[in-house]
Amino acid sequence: MERTGTTRRRALIGAGAAVTAALSGCSSDEPGARRDAPPSVSAETLLRRRSAALSSALLGRYDAVLAAHPGLAPRLAPLRAQVALHVEALSPTGDRPRPASSPSPSSSAGAAASPSPSSSSSPSAAVPADAGAAVRELASAERSTAAAHTAALTGAPPEYARLLASVAAAGAVHVYLLTKGSR
Repeated sequence: MERTGTTRRRALIGAGAAVTAALSGCSSDEPGARRDAPPSVSAETLLRRRSAALSSALLGRYDAVLAAHPGLAPRLAPLRAQVALHVEALSPTGDRPRPASSPSPSSSAGAAASPSPSSSSSPSAAVPADAGAAVRELASAERSTAAAHTAALTGAPPEYARLLASVAAAGAVHVYLLTKGSR
């Protein structure tokens, strides 16, 4: 009888260990403890990367419009410079992008070829031949990016949420400045 009790105890301990391993996310092909970063740090880093990628795609869109319509540079260059600062500010500390140079009319072909994260407003999207339509599409991209930054506020830590709110507000101002002359 003692032997049966010991066998049952061992079986229960083994079953308990299996349940514990399953609940903790460990599997037989992953020896050792979990190596995940603390959830708040990991979540903030992912949020920062997404936010920076959105603004980087917008920056690429500015570059594409400026490459197609160099005459818009006086109007768009200050807004583009602000978006470049947003990309840098939103990026995780270790992922700071290299500063992008502002395209000039003589180097417009190189600006259109610069890489950036893909999105619905990527620089690879065709830029309208009409300068007014190109500016309206740029305003739409600004509006979408600002809305995405606003939506991300709910999952952001307080300090980063303030930064996102500021960038979203700047995007709203850019939309106003871009559409004011288009009407």
